[in-house]
Amino acid sequence: MTILAPVRRRLPIAALAASALAAAACGGARDVATDGEDRRWHSGPDGVVVELGRDGFERLRVQVVGERAMRVTAATTTLSDTGPDTLMVVADAAAGGWDVQEADGRLRVSTAGMAAEIELANGRVSFFDGDGRLLLAEAGRSRGADADGYAVRQQFERQPGESVYGLGQRQDGLVDLTGHNVELTTHNIVISIPFLTSSRGYGILWNSAAVSRLGDPAPARPLAEGFTLYDASGIPGGLTARYFDGDELLFEQVVADLDHQFLARGNDKEHPFPGAAADAADLRIEWSGSVEPAQSGDYTLSMYSSGYARLAIDGETVLDRWRMNWNPWYHDTGIAMQAGRRYAVRVDWRTQGGYFRLLQHAPLPAAESGRLSLAADTGTAVDYYVVAGDGADDVVAGYRRLTGKATMLPKWAFGFWQSRERYKSGDELLGVLEEYRKRGIPIDNIVLDWSYWPVDAWGSHDFDPEFFPDPAGLVERVHELDARIMISVWPKFYPATAHYEELDARGCMFNKNIEERNLDWIGPGYLNAFYDAFDAGCRGIYWNQVRDSLDVHGFDAWWLDAVEPDMHSNLSFEHRKDMLTPNALGTGAELFNAYALPHAESVHRGDRAADPGKRSFILTRSGFGGIQRTGAAIWSGDIVTRWSNLEEQIAAGVSVGLSGMPYWTFDIGGFTPEDHYRWTAAGAVGHYSGMPAEHRDEWQEINLRWFQFGAFAPLFRSHGQNPYREIFNLADAGSTVYGSLVRYTKLRYRLMPYIYTLAGDAYHRDGTMMRGLNMDFPDDPAARDVRTQYLFGPALLVNPVFESGARARSVYLPAGTDWYDFDTGARHAGGQTIEAAAPLERMPLFVRAGAILPTGPSIRHTGESLNAPLTLHVYTGADGAFDIYEDDGLSYAYEDGAWSRIPVRYDDATGTVTLGERIGAFEGMAGERSVAVRWVDGPSAPPDADPPPDVLAVYTGAPLGIERPQ
Repeated sequence: MTILAPVRRRLPIAALAASALAAAACGGARDVATDGEDRRWHSGPDGVVVELGRDGFERLRVQVVGERAMRVTAATTTLSDTGPDTLMVVADAAAGGWDVQEADGRLRVSTAGMAAEIELANGRVSFFDGDGRLLLAEAGRSRGADADGYAVRQQFERQPGESVYGLGQRQDGLVDLTGHNVELTTHNIVISIPFLTSSRGYGILWNSAAVSRLGDPAPARPLAEGFTLYDASGIPGGLTARYFDGDELLFEQVVADLDHQFLARGNDKEHPFPGAAADAADLRIEWSGSVEPAQSGDYTLSMYSSGYARLAIDGETVLDRWRMNWNPWYHDTGIAMQAGRRYAVRVDWRTQGGYFRLLQHAPLPAAESGRLSLAADTGTAVDYYVVAGDGADDVVAGYRRLTGKATMLPKWAFGFWQSRERYKSGDELLGVLEEYRKRGIPIDNIVLDWSYWPVDAWGSHDFDPEFFPDPAGLVERVHELDARIMISVWPKFYPATAHYEELDARGCMFNKNIEERNLDWIGPGYLNAFYDAFDAGCRGIYWNQVRDSLDVHGFDAWWLDAVEPDMHSNLSFEHRKDMLTPNALGTGAELFNAYALPHAESVHRGDRAADPGKRSFILTRSGFGGIQRTGAAIWSGDIVTRWSNLEEQIAAGVSVGLSGMPYWTFDIGGFTPEDHYRWTAAGAVGHYSGMPAEHRDEWQEINLRWFQFGAFAPLFRSHGQNPYREIFNLADAGSTVYGSLVRYTKLRYRLMPYIYTLAGDAYHRDGTMMRGLNMDFPDDPAARDVRTQYLFGPALLVNPVFESGARARSVYLPAGTDWYDFDTGARHAGGQTIEAAAPLERMPLFVRAGAILPTGPSIRHTGESLNAPLTLHVYTGADGAFDIYEDDGLSYAYEDGAWSRIPVRYDDATGTVTLGERIGAFEGMAGERSVAVRWVDGPSAPPDADPPPDVLAVYTGAPLGIERPQ
């Protein structure tokens, strides 16, 4: 927007007020001096600009982006220099439909749905809904120096009782983020979507692709910056570090920073182990001593680790974690501490070749502790959008109006997927698929993971002819088996490949990895580089290479792996930023979190152009704001086979949904198990029976519990390293575990009419599949911060079991409705916590009273669900409604209106179920449908047990009332 030069004129205050209250016309320039000062504001076609000249910010702009969306930009220099486009927002600013008024030193920009009020004296902005209720108020903004430009921060007043949610996928187990420190970055198991939703009916899209933070604006810091450290003898200066090879003490010293966190380059650590311990075969480090906080308050201790790591405070274990050595991450614990008191600290770390650091967040100043703070490490502007909405779903819809609608995924994507790291040949992959079909276990998708190419030709997109001699024939055989096949594709290239040479000649390669001689982990290690996905021309070349090498074989979907991008694992964040600098849009610091978005979008658009009759589908290991518009699902990366990691995935999925992304999944069972599951003296374990007998029960139990959870995730996907994850490799036919695995797979398919409706709602109604309890029960305080339960659509309350040996779990039933046990039909009042039965074969699952749950027959794959008979399970006790959505499941015809809905209503007073007139139609839709109705009001068999229906009917598309038999 062009900034208009202010007209210097003076008006009496009375005249100012009268002029303002007359309201400036939308789009008309308006220049007014305020209170005799030199400050100026003016209006343009989409909002207003205020000359600030204070606190390091020169100008403030408030733009109208829709009836209930506005953008605020406070620039440190000029509004034309606000950093690179973050690529998230696709909505245009509004050209009308808003007014501006000035009175009493305040400037008010308003639409029919919301208003922004600017205090001209200090530039602070407050937001109100259409009824004039305060939504959000700024509390001040600031900037600081940063190596890459400026660090910027915006603080808001947090209202009493307010809860905030979202910000993408994390591994912290949090749902309500109020009062917590959250870092928005990108990593193998972390996906930042910088959208925050509030219980007060608004959302904030933080328009920055830089590393950003909620809460403390600074990263976690070394222990010595928040504490006085004492060694094991009580001498100040550091903690006592003891280095062992197994149980043999090798070396002892005092250290002030427990830092073995990052690589410098290659395999060399920035802070290597002492020479006396460097060659230990089984290195174990113990740190002990005490810490004395510099101030009283709530501290956060942040343990970054891989291998086995345990942290104890005053003799109590507060963190006990294992991660595979090559993929460390943070785990936090909060503790209230008093200045002047010493707290005993002990850390035990069995390194397993991994990484470690112990860091801390000190309490924020009292003036900031009750605020909502967002800060970016790098930027030339504070830049954010605010959306107002009537509840969480409406706020999410506002986010998607800004960043793009969620596309419809192909129907088969909602069936069961089988994957493995990795199928080493085409015959091995086909053998697995054929075994599923032979056993009658439903399946829709099988995945070909990495290393199908020649070992020295990563990025060639070629197939190793020894193991994959006929890729087109492989795909054809998968299709003959009524399944789809997804293939892994990386943005990584070895320099000897022709594809690298083509990209490099265009200037498309991030070559610092090669310049530093950072070898990867394949065979002897190879030089490699990633391409610049911020460059449109480079993206075009990349897709053309994928199209001409892989798409020609008929693959159905794309697995975009390592798109953080993971150029060289375990480099520091500053080093990773440098690896991305320069890029086509700016620096790595400015665009650190955004790489996956343009990469996925280009593949989505290219795939759609290459085959416009087929829905493009992508699974991507990273994402960013707007990823929902790219035909993609995201997944939680290389998580581990531990109960704590299983528990954390529940909150991770809930947070993704509250961030506006409806399609999310995880590796059922965890990607990497501990070594005692994976290896024996005889070698790698495949079938579960190959592992030592003492570990088999635990292995089967955690996989089964994860699988039960996975059946109610947006996408249902089994994947991991060995032991093998196929159902028939996890358990033997006839066993309890096998029976439950098969039962939940078949149940997923029986629920396909319900699940595909949730998918249709994600596009047509901006719906969310995996729902935090706060979304549907905003007035229930007990539902605000439930971390281990969620709603799968409007009807099902899902309660995964995440503790070893548990045969019951505590379940909170939200208030305001009754709940039915899915398996037994037992009815419970809401607003209470119950101890729900959880035998090994069953996860506690509840259905809301008033729910209409449509199911279908037993099928082998989703293609058999089209036009199949429907059974409506009606859970009595409240009125209900559900609009069953259908389309062809494969094409983009739904965008042009080729879809249908069967509106179903239930009147509890009369017991009548009414199927309304069918809405819409699509090619292949049957005119008549067999419909069975079953009323549930007490103990009964579960829907998948095929209990006898109460009424059978035929629906022709005309209204049909079905009365409950007396």
